[in-house]
Amino acid sequence: MMQQYADYQPDYEEFETQLLFDDENGHYYLMRIGWNDDRRIHACLLHLDIKTGKIWIQKDGTEEGIANELVAQGVPKEDIVIGYRAPFERPLLDFAAA
Repeated sequence: MMQQYADYQPDYEEFETQLLFDDENGHYYLMRIGWNDDRRIHACLLHLDIKTGKIWIQKDGTEEGIANELVAQGVPKEDIVIGYRAPFERPLLDFAAA
């Protein structure tokens, strides 16, 4: 799934896409690095962690929402934590609180 986002390259930007997978520690990043005209791009589009048997979404810069895509791929909502939301907000969401 992250590879699909990595393969997308807008015509108007010159950047390198980096997929960084640390399977040993459960960290997964999709970075964009480069230039858009004279503006520097150094951005984390996606950051996922595997902690306590759950997928923690630490950063989600996608339009559709990576959590929804994970659910569509069969991952139960109770196995997904929206980590970029404050702890007091998570119980109000349709996903795991932690």
